[in-house]
Amino acid sequence: MKIFSAEQIYEADKATIKKNSISSDQLMEGVAVQLFNWLHLRIQGAPVKIHLFCGIGNNGGDGIALARHLQEHGYNIAVYVVNYSKKRSDDFLVNLDRLKDRKIWPEFLDESSVLPEIGRDDIIVDAIFGIGLNRAPDAWVVNLFEHIQKAQAFVLSVDIPSGLYTDKVQRDEKSVVKANHTLSFQVPKLVFFLPETGIFTEQWEVLEIGLDPEFLVNTETDYELIGKNEMLPVYIPREKFSHKGTHGHGLIIGGSYGKMGAVHLASKACLHAGSGLVTAFVPKCGYTPLQTNFPEAMVLTDTDENHITKIDFTIDPTVIGIGVGLGKEASTVKALDEFLSANKKPLVIDADALNILSENKELLKKIPAQTVLTPHPKELERLIGKWKDDFDKLKKAKAFSKEYDCVLVIKGSHTITIYDDKGYVNTTGNPGMGTGGTGDVLTGMITGLIAQGYNPLNAAVFGVYLHGRAGDIAVEKTGYQALTASHVVDAIGLAFMDLFAQPKNRPDQGESGASPE
Repeated sequence: MKIFSAEQIYEADKATIKKNSISSDQLMEGVAVQLFNWLHLRIQGAPVKIHLFCGIGNNGGDGIALARHLQEHGYNIAVYVVNYSKKRSDDFLVNLDRLKDRKIWPEFLDESSVLPEIGRDDIIVDAIFGIGLNRAPDAWVVNLFEHIQKAQAFVLSVDIPSGLYTDKVQRDEKSVVKANHTLSFQVPKLVFFLPETGIFTEQWEVLEIGLDPEFLVNTETDYELIGKNEMLPVYIPREKFSHKGTHGHGLIIGGSYGKMGAVHLASKACLHAGSGLVTAFVPKCGYTPLQTNFPEAMVLTDTDENHITKIDFTIDPTVIGIGVGLGKEASTVKALDEFLSANKKPLVIDADALNILSENKELLKKIPAQTVLTPHPKELERLIGKWKDDFDKLKKAKAFSKEYDCVLVIKGSHTITIYDDKGYVNTTGNPGMGTGGTGDVLTGMITGLIAQGYNPLNAAVFGVYLHGRAGDIAVEKTGYQALTASHVVDAIGLAFMDLFAQPKNRPDQGESGASPE
């Protein structure tokens, strides 16, 4: 599913109107019908009071048109026009006249108005500001937003929570309506998935409004939303006569005294993701724990007991994952430098190897093309520098990806994989995954996918999806608090199987995302 910018959505509207020889008013009427159908299906004529707060642009026009359909079906409604400007859209005015024709008299609100009483069991439809908002709401409108929140009624936002920009962060949280549910027209908005802006809607759902499918298919977007439907074509099936030698050999390099668990998790995840062979390269202190607890892996060791001092091996791996539990000893930094200078194999870099790179930026020039980097937020900040907000973070991440020709996996509630100018927003995962070791599992999974022949970008995007899905499957038995990285590893196989299972949830239903360590 593509994530369109506001400008692209406006172009889609124009293309739809032109191709279907309809007016913008007819398009708005279709939107209102879809909004009504969604509400009517869920409340089934219940005697609930519905408060419709409508702006004076097209978003408000959608709300005004919805009010007419609700009234025609006997619902108890109250309509308010939030009179924040002298400018009104033509389609808003057309639908306002239709209200008056049906003897529906909206209350016009301005800064001197007494705000309406709203019951806790009522429903609020927020249709004040749409995706065209380009300035902060006036103080009296912010007071209205606060009044809406204090009512504690169910808030349904039309297309986007009012006050939320599509391309920048609203600095004052009080200047945005906090929605329980948002019906996003045709496609989701990027702001639903960013930490600073996603907090303004608990759930979102795509509402089909009939935009031109040819335009939607042929228009390139900066971001795509990744779910099962997007991953099925990426999946590489196993051939009947394949064997461990044809499924690749993943090498996991890392570990230090007290941090061998990270290598164990990454190596096991690499194998569970499908790598034919897995070898771990660790300090001597890791030999016995790995051989004892993970018999499927082969183990090579450094000459040093406690940390890696020289990366020297005679095997020929397909791909190398490096950094988990590595530490930052001076000799380890030197070993990483020498390794990068000589290495020609595809790389997945995580944890302390990322921190060493951020402290020795000249080493970044030595990584192979399309190396996958998997930083958590603080590691990302060390790599790309501080950012002003989430949009600036994405801008800096894209610039970093282009400069070093690398795939950047920005771990978070909705992990975003960046390559060049393109971003892939993940939809799987849950808050229980915000625990130590889940990042090591992700590193191992991506390494295991590259071993089998997935290109680095597909391996990163697919690995992130499977990682989150494994967490979703595992958390059903453990709950959020008890979920561990080992549970995620154990559910990787079920995540693969789930690719071919019938979906339990609607594909356009928004979900909470993962929070890898």
